[in-house]
Amino acid sequence: MRHTLPIAPQFYVTAPQPCPYLDGRMERKLFTALQGDHSEQLNNALSKQGFRRSQNVLYRPSCAECSACLSARIRVADFKPSKSQRRTAKRNSGIRREATSPWATEDQYALFRSYLDQRHADGGMADMDIFEFAAMIEETPVRSRVVEYSDSIEGERHLRAVCLTDVLDDGLSMVYSFYDPELSRSSLGTYVILDHIDIARDAGLPYVYLGYWVAGSSKMGYKANFSGLEVYRGGEWQDIGDPANYSAETHPLSNDPIAEQVARISLPDTRPTGAK
Repeated sequence: MRHTLPIAPQFYVTAPQPCPYLDGRMERKLFTALQGDHSEQLNNALSKQGFRRSQNVLYRPSCAECSACLSARIRVADFKPSKSQRRTAKRNSGIRREATSPWATEDQYALFRSYLDQRHADGGMADMDIFEFAAMIEETPVRSRVVEYSDSIEGERHLRAVCLTDVLDDGLSMVYSFYDPELSRSSLGTYVILDHIDIARDAGLPYVYLGYWVAGSSKMGYKANFSGLEVYRGGEWQDIGDPANYSAETHPLSNDPIAEQVARISLPDTRPTGAK
């Protein structure tokens, strides 16, 4: 199935497949290719409308009877760490951050495999080999960074966490992160988000995009623990409020028809300056 806007890009819909977050559900995505001279502008514009990047594709959930997946971002100016988050930051004070170009390494892949094998052995990435991993990291047409977190034991560097991050015009988008599963007490996943809030604040960027918060999913519940969190709902960003008020129940009118969704997408103006 294909739907088009009067101007590029073209939007497509995936075939339904099992949902990775809610048992017994089928997921469907609305997506478009991210390519050409205006990739940066398109990524910026669609990220503000609930889309996420995966390599050279931008996508947004568009399930037939479910609207539990909501794009989430933290308002940096309104974020205040909880006591637990302050303890996490202190616990990881020995971790060092290094931001590099999006280039995959064997150390990254070894950590990635360990993370998947212990945390997501039955997930969609479970069979990803080193070449597919390299493509995930390196195939980006936009401004991206790999942020590595490591410590040192007896002078030897140990990679503890990695985050593939896009730099948007209004924030940082955490595309994908993984960490050492053996250090569960260190709460490295939380620490990486806290550090990205610091990076965004230092850069004067107002938001940190976290991906999707899913009502009813224990895997995604942690995102609601961050103050200043807002979700993209009903065509606008709004404060998440009480997460308990969100329902994961299915309903045949949960989402508008695809054609209507596409018609409401705002595209960036890529005309040369002065053009009419």
